[in-house]
Amino acid sequence: MTQQGGRSADDLVSTDIPARLDALPWRRFHTLVVVALGVTWVLDGLEVTLTGAVAGVLQDSSTLALSAGEIGFASSAYLAGAVCGALAFGWLTDRLGRRKLFFVTLAIYLSASAATAASWSSASFAAFRFLVGTGVGGEYAAINSAIQELVPARARGRVDLLVNGSFWLGAALGAAGSLVLLDPAVIAPSLGWRLCFLIGAALGLAVFFMRMWIPESPRWLMTHGRLGEAEEIVASVEQGVAPPRTKSRFRIAKGGALARVGFKDVARVLFRSYPRRTILGLCLMASQAMLYNAVYFTYALSLTDFYDVQPQLVGRHLLGLAAGNFLGPATLGGLFDSLGRKFMICATYAVSAILLLLFGFLFERHAISANELTAGWMAMFFFASAAASSAYLTVSEIFPLEIRALAIAFFYAVGTAVGGVLSPWVFGTLIGTGSRTSLFVGYAICAALMMGAAVIERLWGVAAERKPLEEVCPPLSFAREDRGSRL
Repeated sequence: MTQQGGRSADDLVSTDIPARLDALPWRRFHTLVVVALGVTWVLDGLEVTLTGAVAGVLQDSSTLALSAGEIGFASSAYLAGAVCGALAFGWLTDRLGRRKLFFVTLAIYLSASAATAASWSSASFAAFRFLVGTGVGGEYAAINSAIQELVPARARGRVDLLVNGSFWLGAALGAAGSLVLLDPAVIAPSLGWRLCFLIGAALGLAVFFMRMWIPESPRWLMTHGRLGEAEEIVASVEQGVAPPRTKSRFRIAKGGALARVGFKDVARVLFRSYPRRTILGLCLMASQAMLYNAVYFTYALSLTDFYDVQPQLVGRHLLGLAAGNFLGPATLGGLFDSLGRKFMICATYAVSAILLLLFGFLFERHAISANELTAGWMAMFFFASAAASSAYLTVSEIFPLEIRALAIAFFYAVGTAVGGVLSPWVFGTLIGTGSRTSLFVGYAICAALMMGAAVIERLWGVAAERKPLEEVCPPLSFAREDRGSRL
């Protein structure tokens, strides 16, 4: 019996599942996967926008009478919940599979979103926002993993940016809904803000049934000793498609010998095997999280406090921002597969930083109106949205399959905790001071972080475009001497 990489040859099995998945032409199957799973970002965008859109109404004595600081705290609670949900459900996703967690996390989101509509105080509102964030954070890990593992390599960048960019379709839905439900001529604001939060619950219920048909990731099954099930799924998707020309195969451990990876193993992979990739992921995630949570979460407060925009009209400005944010990934996404990851990530982060600093300075100098500031943020978010989406793309590509969900959860959690949890609270407090200069200093810090992330990407970025996931980073259960090589 021969030994290979510390494992006997009898402990290894050869498979072509990754090559067959990447060789598939785009089919109806892929479109349905993207729609049913990608709606997670729609839900997240909806929740973030609704919180911002109703901020002015929630300060009124006829509703919850919240202060700017309490509204910022509720936004931070949402992000803190997302951090906890990402870590807990990311770990479960790698152990139990992608599919099972689709339904658990969505159920948490559904119930908590409906409960938010019944909030009666600052504490209850913040608590329910925390639970909503828990569900959304859990969704990120499971769904990012599944989409990466099911989409052909040649289209992975374009699809991932488009899916992440759909966050802004949810933002547009939230903004449009708020224009109607917060209009006193249509419905009393004391009831309208509650109906706003029921939009997400209704949408989530529809999505729950859409996901019934989605199979488990064949790549996850492959590394957990369930090759037979993986073969059946791939064969069903291949029906009516000519066999792939490639005969590329990988050796992988039988029975998922390395399937149960513990936290120590994850730490070893992140900080010993791939330390530069880990630093890169943290910089990309934290900087974009701080920019978004500082500018977008508090923009409604900026409009009402600095420009005296009526709360019921805030949705119009948020619709503009949503348009810029969606058009960025939709327009630039293909370039991440053609011009490459390193060039496009570096460029989008750097341009975002420059525009943030420019329009922040004009705001501080009283040089632009509310409409002009919205137009400026639209231009900035056009690039920043593509940059933020590419951060999620990066951390879901550059680590082994067995820890992919937990790695996504780790970077999302740490990036959000460092750059997001405190920033809405801090920036809400800065807005409450009435000082434009203080707010501009905050914007300048965000711009510096984005520019720093661009530099790190230029130095340590990974050229993952059009490459199979197994080539970008070999799974842990591959034979040691065969990692990344074909038989």
